[in-house]
Amino acid sequence: MQVFDPHHSSILIDEKTIQNRVRELGAEISAQYPDGVTLVGILTGALYFLVDLSRAISSPIEIDFIGISSYVGTSSSGTVTFTKDLSREIDDRHVLVVEDIVDTGRTISALLTLLKDRNPRSLGICTLLDKPERRIVPVPIHHCGFTIPDQFVVGYGLDYNQAYRNLPYIAVLTPP
Repeated sequence: MQVFDPHHSSILIDEKTIQNRVRELGAEISAQYPDGVTLVGILTGALYFLVDLSRAISSPIEIDFIGISSYVGTSSSGTVTFTKDLSREIDDRHVLVVEDIVDTGRTISALLTLLKDRNPRSLGICTLLDKPERRIVPVPIHHCGFTIPDQFVVGYGLDYNQAYRNLPYIAVLTPP
């Protein structure tokens, strides 16, 4: 197990700022979907964000998960791999994909293509973090927690080789 090393990182977004923004996003989503929405969390990075966000939404929700990956270490592999499918149908439902971070856009674009074929009533994206400087494939982001610079970040679900997910804040990681 790797230990968090403050000499190789710095806090980018503190815990209180994250929790305040998650509550604001919950209010926005509640207003947009007063009759309910299906939240589709992308495993595993979006788990922490999805849990807190779901508690901040006052309208009815359903939750499902999908597994998709394109990262190895700190780099995007350029290949999108689906590792787990949804466990329920999304036909004629409002669907909001909950993602930890959108950077190149490849992963979320591939997921949107897959989900559109399942005929949702509406399909949106809510991401905790957006890195527009890295965008290769344009994607519509409907709800965004924070726009961040092109730095590798960990914490609040985001990892480096499966480490640091449990940090309650977002930190910039400079691997040794």
